[in-house]
Amino acid sequence: MSSDESPNAAAASERRDAVREKAQQVQARQSRARVIRGATIATTVIAIVAVAAVVVTWVVSSAASKPLLSPANVTDDGFVVTGVTGVGLVSEDLSNTGTLEGTASPSPTAEPEPTPTPTPTTQPDVDIRVYVDYLSTGSRDFQLANVQQLSKWVTEEAATLTYYPVAMLTSKSNGTKYSLRAAGAAACVATHSPEYFFAFNNTLLTQQPAVDSDGYTDSELADLAQASGIDSPKVIRSCIEDQSFASWAKTATERALDGLPDTDDIALTGTPMVLVNGTPYVGQLGDPKEFAQFVLTIASDSYYQETPAPTPTTTPTPTPTPSS
Repeated sequence: MSSDESPNAAAASERRDAVREKAQQVQARQSRARVIRGATIATTVIAIVAVAAVVVTWVVSSAASKPLLSPANVTDDGFVVTGVTGVGLVSEDLSNTGTLEGTASPSPTAEPEPTPTPTPTTQPDVDIRVYVDYLSTGSRDFQLANVQQLSKWVTEEAATLTYYPVAMLTSKSNGTKYSLRAAGAAACVATHSPEYFFAFNNTLLTQQPAVDSDGYTDSELADLAQASGIDSPKVIRSCIEDQSFASWAKTATERALDGLPDTDDIALTGTPMVLVNGTPYVGQLGDPKEFAQFVLTIASDSYYQETPAPTPTTTPTPTPTPSS
């Protein structure tokens, strides 16, 4: 019995040793595989981090080396309207909405005298400043209601008119940043074809895309600019499609939110913001008569504040002649 069990026991022991050795070999291979996978993952992560660092460094250095472009013909981030080329004037009588002629007449019932033609050095008594976002429905309403009388006042040199493109609704265009791009496009036209800025500005406002839509593409903005009759269409198209003044529009908006120049601590809180001689207009945006009356009132106040009252002359008392 013992002789039969001894070989079986030895065989079983050998099998256990073989299994144990094989298990150890498998475990060793698995350990080596884990080490190799860990090293590979670590190497891959290091490579990805290195590539990301290179990309970030390149982007930052590129941004640092590229200067912030600022538009030409700009004053305090605004563009003065130098002409109304491309915007037709209606022939209707605007006397009901108010003109700026004769606002300084001391006698309303007297026959008005012809208004003298201002000399080049004469500055209008009325300064109108309009802050607009090209996705703002209020900005559109104000432009639609007042474009004709604004054009008339500029043409007659009765007022200075300045538009300030800002981008407060950049997040309201499905990620396309339309407000920012449109403000930059307006700056492109003001820089390279300033006489057509008013026409393009009017187009952007009156043909405004809907809020929360994608808005116009850069190519479509360039098409609108070209349809406005601009000079140098190739230069302006390149400026718009390269978004040359988008960064400027962003910083100009930030400056306006901090405070408006030449005002008593007034900051931009919404668009449109319309200032007449530094006084905000708070009337109905779509009522041209109300706005004209506001402008006339400000113009009259400015005239009487600046015109000194006449100094009365004293008639000398005759010296009595001594009697003989």
